[in-house]
Amino acid sequence: MNELSWWILGACLTAYAIKLCGFFVPRRVLDSPAMSHVAATLTIALLSSLVTVNAFTSGQELVIDARIGALAAAIIALVFKAPYLVVVVAGALAAILLRASGLAA
Repeated sequence: MNELSWWILGACLTAYAIKLCGFFVPRRVLDSPAMSHVAATLTIALLSSLVTVNAFTSGQELVIDARIGALAAAIIALVFKAPYLVVVVAGALAAILLRASGLAA
């Protein structure tokens, strides 16, 4: 096995060990309102960071293209409390219009 294989194996074992530690957390800690709030907030933060990275990057580069317009259209639809399907369609239509008009690649 080469050096990279050892690093991958170490990362896998570390991830498994961290996951296994979750079984040893007392039930009263998991059921506390503070932990529920942290879990909900962490989920939103993770999803937001993934959307941001996917909207503003392509490979190793920062890009400005139709995805930003699609994200803006989806945010506007969310502000008006549109259903999920309407948010997705608004973002897709914005990307299509921006690409078709030549304003964004």
